[in-house]
Amino acid sequence: MSSKKPTALKSGTNKLHVIKGDRVKVIAGKDKGLVGEVIAVFPERQKVTVAGVNIAKRHLKDTSAQPQGRNTTKGGIVSSEAPIHASNVQLVVKNDSGDEVVTRIGYDRVEVTKRRPDGSEYKSFRSVRIARATGQEI
Repeated sequence: MSSKKPTALKSGTNKLHVIKGDRVKVIAGKDKGLVGEVIAVFPERQKVTVAGVNIAKRHLKDTSAQPQGRNTTKGGIVSSEAPIHASNVQLVVKNDSGDEVVTRIGYDRVEVTKRRPDGSEYKSFRSVRIARATGQEI
């Protein structure tokens, strides 16, 4: 028997299906059905923060009376968004008729022309996100 601790599996890049600025709909949890914009992404924890969703209240102590502290805060109860798991949100896009549709995300490789510092051009590929419901590039 080995006395070594088991090592955690190495995952490559922790990429999420949503990025900052995306409009998403909450599909599970206490705020199910709400739509908001992603304001922060934490790929290492698989969490996202959505504006107006999962509001948590924190009780802050008043630090303005302490002269040694440079960061003075007004005390009281502060409400702010707490992160939720990325699997509980789904991307919202507009279809051709202008209606908002909830969709999954796919990836496609498109050919692009890039330019080297010396001015010469070459062909390359880049990955783009595709809305599965509409087939449009996001």
